[in-house]
Amino acid sequence: MGRIVITAALCLGLAACTQPEPEAQAPGIVSSQSIPAAMQGVQAKQLFGAQGQGSEHAPAAYGSYANGCIAGAVALPETGPTWQAMRLSRNRNWGHPETIDLLQDLSRKAAAQPGWNGIYVGDISQPRGGPMLSGHRSHQMGLDADIWLRPADNLTLDRTARENISSISMRRANGAYINGNWTRAHHEIVKAAAQDPRTARIFIFPGAKTQMCKEETGDRAWLRKVRPWWGHHYHFHVRLNCPDNAKGCVEQAAPPPGDGCAEAEQWVRNILNPPPPDPDAPPPKPRRELTMEDLPRQCVAVLQDQ
Repeated sequence: MGRIVITAALCLGLAACTQPEPEAQAPGIVSSQSIPAAMQGVQAKQLFGAQGQGSEHAPAAYGSYANGCIAGAVALPETGPTWQAMRLSRNRNWGHPETIDLLQDLSRKAAAQPGWNGIYVGDISQPRGGPMLSGHRSHQMGLDADIWLRPADNLTLDRTARENISSISMRRANGAYINGNWTRAHHEIVKAAAQDPRTARIFIFPGAKTQMCKEETGDRAWLRKVRPWWGHHYHFHVRLNCPDNAKGCVEQAAPPPGDGCAEAEQWVRNILNPPPPDPDAPPPKPRRELTMEDLPRQCVAVLQDQ
Protein backbone atom coordinates (compact mmCIF):
# COMPACT_ATOMS: atom_id res chain seq x y z
CA MET A 1 0.00 0.00 0.00
CA GLY A 2 2.81 2.40 0.83
CA ARG A 3 4.36 2.01 -2.60
CA ILE A 4 1.00 2.80 -4.22
CA VAL A 5 0.67 5.99 -2.19
CA ILE A 6 4.22 7.08 -3.02
CA THR A 7 3.50 6.50 -6.71
CA ALA A 8 0.37 8.62 -6.45
CA ALA A 9 2.31 11.48 -4.88
CA LEU A 10 5.04 11.36 -7.49
CA CYS A 11 2.57 11.21 -10.32
CA LEU A 12 0.81 14.30 -9.05
CA GLY A 13 4.11 16.11 -9.62
CA LEU A 14 3.98 15.52 -13.36
CA ALA A 15 2.40 17.88 -15.86
CA ALA A 16 0.67 14.96 -17.55
CA CYS A 17 0.07 11.51 -16.17
CA THR A 18 -1.03 8.47 -18.11
CA GLN A 19 -1.95 6.45 -15.03
CA PRO A 20 -5.33 4.90 -15.91
CA GLU A 21 -8.41 6.03 -14.06
CA PRO A 22 -9.98 3.31 -11.88
CA GLU A 23 -12.71 1.41 -13.65
CA ALA A 24 -14.50 -1.85 -14.34
CA GLN A 25 -12.54 -4.18 -16.59
CA ALA A 26 -14.34 -6.29 -19.18
CA PRO A 27 -12.76 -9.61 -20.08
CA GLY A 28 -11.98 -10.26 -23.72
CA ILE A 29 -14.73 -12.32 -25.33
CA VAL A 30 -13.37 -12.73 -28.84
CA SER A 31 -12.18 -16.10 -30.07
CA SER A 32 -9.22 -16.01 -32.42
CA GLN A 33 -11.30 -17.80 -35.07
CA SER A 34 -13.73 -14.85 -35.23
CA ILE A 35 -11.02 -12.28 -35.91
CA PRO A 36 -9.94 -11.63 -39.51
CA ALA A 37 -6.40 -12.75 -40.20
CA ALA A 38 -5.31 -9.17 -40.89
CA MET A 39 -6.31 -8.20 -37.32
CA GLN A 40 -4.84 -11.15 -35.48
CA GLY A 41 -1.80 -10.36 -33.37
CA VAL A 42 -1.91 -6.66 -34.25
CA GLN A 43 -1.98 -4.12 -31.43
CA ALA A 44 -5.55 -2.86 -31.18
CA LYS A 45 -4.36 0.73 -30.84
CA GLN A 46 -2.89 0.56 -34.34
CA LEU A 47 -6.19 -0.64 -35.80
CA PHE A 48 -8.37 1.89 -33.99
CA GLY A 49 -5.89 4.74 -34.37
CA ALA A 50 -6.06 4.35 -38.16
CA GLN A 51 -9.81 5.06 -38.31
CA GLY A 52 -10.73 8.55 -39.46
CA GLN A 53 -14.53 8.39 -39.16
CA GLY A 54 -17.15 6.79 -36.96
CA SER A 55 -18.92 3.62 -38.07
CA GLU A 56 -22.37 3.65 -39.68
CA HIS A 57 -23.92 1.57 -36.90
CA ALA A 58 -26.48 2.77 -34.39
CA PRO A 59 -24.70 4.35 -31.39
CA ALA A 60 -23.55 1.70 -28.92
CA ALA A 61 -20.76 1.42 -26.35
CA TYR A 62 -19.16 -2.01 -25.96
CA GLY A 63 -16.90 -3.30 -23.21
CA SER A 64 -15.49 -1.13 -20.44
CA TYR A 65 -13.87 2.27 -20.20
CA ALA A 66 -10.35 0.88 -20.78
CA ASN A 67 -11.25 -2.19 -22.82
CA GLY A 68 -13.88 -1.43 -25.40
CA CYS A 69 -15.00 0.49 -28.46
CA ILE A 70 -17.92 2.55 -29.74
CA ALA A 71 -20.19 2.07 -32.73
CA GLY A 72 -21.93 5.02 -34.33
CA ALA A 73 -19.84 7.68 -32.59
CA VAL A 74 -20.52 11.30 -33.51
CA ALA A 75 -18.07 14.17 -33.55
CA LEU A 76 -18.31 17.18 -31.27
CA PRO A 77 -18.29 20.07 -33.77
CA GLU A 78 -14.89 21.75 -33.69
CA THR A 79 -16.44 25.05 -32.64
CA GLY A 80 -19.81 25.88 -31.17
CA PRO A 81 -21.42 28.91 -29.55
CA THR A 82 -20.08 27.93 -26.11
CA TRP A 83 -17.23 25.48 -26.75
CA GLN A 84 -14.16 24.66 -28.80
CA ALA A 85 -12.58 21.24 -29.31
CA MET A 86 -8.83 21.35 -28.73
CA ARG A 87 -5.86 19.49 -30.27
CA LEU A 88 -7.81 18.75 -33.45
CA SER A 89 -4.88 16.90 -35.03
CA ARG A 90 -5.51 14.04 -32.61
CA ASN A 91 -9.03 13.44 -34.02
CA ARG A 92 -10.29 12.57 -30.56
CA ASN A 93 -13.41 14.73 -30.49
CA TRP A 94 -15.70 11.71 -31.06
CA GLY A 95 -18.11 10.24 -28.55
CA HIS A 96 -21.44 8.66 -27.80
CA PRO A 97 -24.29 11.08 -28.61
CA GLU A 98 -25.09 11.34 -24.89
CA THR A 99 -21.53 12.50 -24.23
CA ILE A 100 -21.74 15.14 -26.93
CA ASP A 101 -25.08 16.36 -25.53
CA LEU A 102 -23.67 16.53 -22.00
CA LEU A 103 -20.67 18.57 -23.14
CA GLN A 104 -22.85 21.03 -25.00
CA ASP A 105 -25.17 21.36 -21.99
CA LEU A 106 -22.20 21.88 -19.67
CA SER A 107 -20.68 24.47 -21.99
CA ARG A 108 -23.81 26.60 -21.77
CA LYS A 109 -23.72 26.46 -17.98
CA ALA A 110 -20.02 27.34 -17.99
CA ALA A 111 -20.71 30.34 -20.21
CA ALA A 112 -22.80 31.81 -17.39
CA GLN A 113 -19.73 31.95 -15.10
CA PRO A 114 -17.66 35.15 -14.87
CA GLY A 115 -14.63 35.06 -17.14
CA TRP A 116 -15.89 32.04 -19.09
CA ASN A 117 -17.53 32.05 -22.52
CA GLY A 118 -17.87 28.28 -22.44
CA ILE A 119 -15.41 25.38 -22.25
CA TYR A 120 -12.37 24.03 -24.03
CA VAL A 121 -12.85 20.30 -24.61
CA GLY A 122 -9.83 18.01 -24.67
CA ASP A 123 -9.84 14.33 -25.59
CA ILE A 124 -13.11 12.41 -25.80
CA SER A 125 -12.48 9.28 -27.93
CA GLN A 126 -11.20 8.21 -31.31
CA PRO A 127 -13.81 7.84 -34.09
CA ARG A 128 -14.42 4.20 -33.16
CA GLY A 129 -13.06 4.34 -29.64
CA GLY A 130 -10.70 1.55 -28.67
CA PRO A 131 -7.15 1.85 -27.33
CA MET A 132 -5.37 5.08 -28.28
CA LEU A 133 -2.01 5.39 -29.97
CA SER A 134 -0.76 7.49 -27.05
CA GLY A 135 -1.88 8.71 -23.68
CA HIS A 136 -5.07 7.44 -22.13
CA ARG A 137 -5.84 3.91 -21.04
CA SER A 138 -9.53 4.81 -20.76
CA HIS A 139 -11.62 6.94 -23.18
CA GLN A 140 -12.37 3.80 -25.21
CA MET A 141 -16.19 3.79 -25.33
CA GLY A 142 -16.91 7.44 -26.11
CA LEU A 143 -18.13 7.97 -22.53
CA ASP A 144 -15.11 9.86 -21.14
CA ALA A 145 -14.23 13.50 -21.81
CA ASP A 146 -11.57 15.92 -20.57
CA ILE A 147 -12.55 19.51 -19.83
CA TRP A 148 -9.75 22.05 -19.63
CA LEU A 149 -9.53 24.03 -16.40
CA ARG A 150 -8.34 27.05 -18.38
CA PRO A 151 -11.24 29.53 -18.66
CA ALA A 152 -12.51 29.51 -22.23
CA ASP A 153 -12.49 33.25 -22.74
CA ASN A 154 -11.75 33.11 -26.48
CA LEU A 155 -13.86 30.89 -28.70
CA THR A 156 -12.34 32.07 -31.98
CA LEU A 157 -9.08 30.11 -31.77
CA ASP A 158 -7.94 28.73 -35.13
CA ARG A 159 -6.55 25.22 -35.60
CA THR A 160 -2.95 26.34 -35.10
CA ALA A 161 -3.74 28.11 -31.86
CA ARG A 162 -5.58 25.05 -30.58
CA GLU A 163 -2.48 22.95 -31.16
CA ASN A 164 -0.19 25.33 -29.29
CA ILE A 165 -2.20 26.83 -26.47
CA SER A 166 -2.08 24.92 -23.20
CA SER A 167 -4.35 24.65 -20.22
CA ILE A 168 -3.38 26.10 -16.84
CA SER A 169 -2.43 24.13 -13.75
CA MET A 170 -4.58 24.67 -10.68
CA ARG A 171 -2.42 22.82 -8.15
CA ARG A 172 -0.01 23.78 -5.40
CA ALA A 173 2.23 21.52 -3.26
CA ASN A 174 2.09 18.61 -5.72
CA GLY A 175 -1.69 18.68 -5.76
CA ALA A 176 -2.34 18.94 -2.03
CA TYR A 177 -3.85 22.40 -2.48
CA ILE A 178 -5.27 24.67 -5.15
CA ASN A 179 -3.26 27.64 -6.36
CA GLY A 180 -4.34 31.19 -7.18
CA ASN A 181 -5.71 30.17 -10.59
CA TRP A 182 -8.62 28.31 -9.01
CA THR A 183 -11.85 30.32 -8.75
CA ARG A 184 -15.40 29.81 -7.59
CA ALA A 185 -16.30 29.43 -11.28
CA HIS A 186 -14.26 26.21 -11.41
CA HIS A 187 -16.22 24.93 -8.43
CA GLU A 188 -19.54 25.72 -10.11
CA ILE A 189 -18.59 24.14 -13.45
CA VAL A 190 -17.40 20.91 -11.83
CA LYS A 191 -20.56 20.93 -9.71
CA ALA A 192 -22.75 21.33 -12.78
CA ALA A 193 -21.03 18.37 -14.45
CA ALA A 194 -21.40 16.22 -11.34
CA GLN A 195 -25.07 17.07 -10.90
CA ASP A 196 -25.90 15.88 -14.42
CA PRO A 197 -27.62 12.48 -13.98
CA ARG A 198 -25.66 11.10 -16.93
CA THR A 199 -22.38 11.55 -15.04
CA ALA A 200 -20.92 8.56 -13.21
CA ARG A 201 -17.67 10.11 -11.96
CA ILE A 202 -15.44 13.12 -12.20
CA PHE A 203 -11.68 12.83 -11.67
CA ILE A 204 -9.71 15.83 -10.42
CA PHE A 205 -6.62 16.42 -8.27
CA PRO A 206 -7.07 16.00 -4.48
CA GLY A 207 -6.55 19.67 -3.59
CA ALA A 208 -9.51 20.69 -5.74
CA LYS A 209 -11.76 18.09 -4.18
CA THR A 210 -10.89 19.17 -0.64
CA GLN A 211 -11.39 22.83 -1.56
CA MET A 212 -14.84 22.11 -2.96
CA CYS A 213 -15.65 20.13 0.18
CA LYS A 214 -14.75 23.18 2.29
CA GLU A 215 -16.70 25.67 0.20
CA GLU A 216 -19.91 23.79 -0.58
CA THR A 217 -22.65 24.95 1.79
CA GLY A 218 -25.67 23.62 -0.09
CA ASP A 219 -26.55 20.16 -1.33
CA ARG A 220 -23.40 18.06 -1.01
CA ALA A 221 -24.66 14.92 -2.76
CA TRP A 222 -22.82 15.78 -5.98
CA LEU A 223 -19.46 15.65 -4.20
CA ARG A 224 -19.74 11.86 -4.06
CA LYS A 225 -19.08 11.69 -7.80
CA VAL A 226 -15.96 13.86 -7.62
CA ARG A 227 -13.00 11.55 -7.03
CA PRO A 228 -9.37 12.52 -6.35
CA TRP A 229 -6.96 11.04 -8.85
CA TRP A 230 -3.40 11.36 -10.14
CA GLY A 231 -2.70 14.28 -12.44
CA HIS A 232 -5.91 16.06 -13.46
CA HIS A 233 -4.76 19.52 -12.41
CA TYR A 234 -4.90 20.94 -15.96
CA HIS A 235 -8.27 19.38 -16.72
CA PHE A 236 -11.04 17.44 -15.08
CA HIS A 237 -12.31 14.17 -16.48
CA VAL A 238 -16.04 13.50 -16.84
CA ARG A 239 -17.12 9.85 -17.11
CA LEU A 240 -20.66 9.02 -18.14
CA ASN A 241 -22.76 6.08 -17.04
CA CYS A 242 -23.55 3.44 -19.64
CA PRO A 243 -26.55 4.68 -21.64
CA ASP A 244 -29.95 3.25 -20.72
CA ASN A 245 -30.62 -0.23 -22.12
CA ALA A 246 -27.05 -0.47 -23.42
CA LYS A 247 -26.19 -4.12 -23.96
CA GLY A 248 -22.51 -4.97 -23.73
CA CYS A 249 -21.50 -1.80 -21.85
CA VAL A 250 -19.90 -2.57 -18.47
CA GLU A 251 -20.70 -0.06 -15.72
CA GLN A 252 -18.09 0.96 -13.20
CA ALA A 253 -19.02 0.22 -9.62
CA ALA A 254 -20.74 3.16 -7.92
CA PRO A 255 -18.57 5.41 -5.73
CA PRO A 256 -18.56 4.58 -2.02
CA PRO A 257 -21.35 6.11 0.08
CA GLY A 258 -20.85 9.61 1.42
CA ASP A 259 -19.33 12.76 -0.01
CA GLY A 260 -15.78 11.35 -0.23
CA CYS A 261 -14.27 14.37 1.52
CA ALA A 262 -12.51 12.37 4.23
CA GLU A 263 -10.91 10.20 1.55
CA ALA A 264 -9.68 13.28 -0.30
CA GLU A 265 -8.18 14.63 2.91
CA GLN A 266 -6.28 11.36 3.31
CA TRP A 267 -4.86 11.80 -0.20
CA VAL A 268 -3.66 15.25 0.85
CA ARG A 269 -2.00 13.91 4.01
CA ASN A 270 -0.24 11.25 1.98
CA ILE A 271 1.06 13.88 -0.46
CA LEU A 272 2.40 16.08 2.31
CA ASN A 273 3.79 13.22 4.43
CA PRO A 274 4.28 10.18 2.19
CA PRO A 275 4.40 6.90 4.11
CA PRO A 276 7.47 4.71 3.58
CA PRO A 277 7.32 2.24 0.71
CA ASP A 278 6.11 -1.25 1.49
CA PRO A 279 9.13 -3.58 1.20
CA ASP A 280 6.81 -6.54 0.66
CA ALA A 281 4.82 -4.99 -2.17
CA PRO A 282 5.08 -7.03 -5.38
CA PRO A 283 6.74 -5.33 -8.35
CA PRO A 284 4.30 -3.76 -10.81
CA LYS A 285 3.30 -5.96 -13.69
CA PRO A 286 4.52 -4.80 -17.10
CA ARG A 287 1.80 -3.28 -19.23
CA ARG A 288 0.64 -5.47 -22.10
CA GLU A 289 -0.74 -3.88 -25.24
CA LEU A 290 -4.29 -4.99 -26.06
CA THR A 291 -5.06 -6.94 -29.21
CA MET A 292 -8.44 -7.71 -30.72
CA GLU A 293 -8.49 -10.95 -28.75
CA ASP A 294 -8.83 -8.82 -25.60
CA LEU A 295 -11.73 -6.66 -26.76
CA PRO A 296 -15.46 -7.44 -26.97
CA ARG A 297 -16.48 -9.35 -30.09
CA GLN A 298 -18.58 -6.42 -31.34
CA CYS A 299 -15.41 -4.36 -31.81
CA VAL A 300 -14.43 -6.45 -34.82
CA ALA A 301 -17.61 -5.41 -36.62
CA VAL A 302 -17.09 -1.80 -35.53
CA LEU A 303 -13.69 -1.82 -37.25
CA GLN A 304 -14.93 -3.62 -40.36
CA ASP A 305 -17.70 -1.13 -41.16
CA GLN A 306 -16.77 1.09 -44.09
